[in-house]
Amino acid sequence: MTIEIFRRREQKYLITTDQYSELVYQLLPYMRPDKFGVDGMYTVTSLYFESSDYKIYFETKNKLRYRQKLRLRIYNDTDINSTAFFEVKQKHKDVVNKRRMLLPLKEAYRYLERLENCSLDSYETSNLQVLREIDYFRSLYRLEPAMVVSYDRHALHCIYDPDLRITFDHNLRCRNDDLQVEKGPHGINFIDKNLIVLEVKVNDSVPLWLTRILQQINCKQRSASKFCTSLELLKQNKLPNQITTENIELGAM
Repeated sequence: MTIEIFRRREQKYLITTDQYSELVYQLLPYMRPDKFGVDGMYTVTSLYFESSDYKIYFETKNKLRYRQKLRLRIYNDTDINSTAFFEVKQKHKDVVNKRRMLLPLKEAYRYLERLENCSLDSYETSNLQVLREIDYFRSLYRLEPAMVVSYDRHALHCIYDPDLRITFDHNLRCRNDDLQVEKGPHGINFIDKNLIVLEVKVNDSVPLWLTRILQQINCKQRSASKFCTSLELLKQNKLPNQITTENIELGAM
């Protein structure tokens, strides 16, 4: 059986396109492109789930010490018979845990339309235990498909430390009018097109050489929740009036 479990720390930054170009240049001696995609570049499209009372949103927005999300993810162009990734992303303090399984996209849709008398054993998946966890989480929170979030990603791996990974996400889009992920990464931009979400992912601590490069280019840590920012844009009239929404514009940097 295939099971993918990730446990790591993540540092997030919001940087400009100029900072991105300079940072990639300075990282060349230390990093290589991700083996996936073309020169480490590919498109990510995720179907996110939410409850009618926005439990996931408020857990994330209020930065609860323990919070989690459910998403169905594909990479690049995918059809109904291709592989999808169903995953639960959990965050406790500063540590991120992900448990995910592989299954054909059509099987994921079949599960989402699941009849009450349909056993979880009947689904074609890489790991039934993870599906049981997903099903429990979905039932407990009463989660339903809510929105699709897409972006273009440039991923790098450290040459000397296989546990260090850096990703740059740009052209971030969202939609809630067509929730079939195989329809492509279309939607409205929810972050300024001139800004890029940078994530540094490590098992323990960020190496000193990387910290110095980030400081030299004046990259400042800033949490930029793709989930919250896109939901605020799509559901702005349905959220409480006192919510302070994210201002992800170049002028707010």
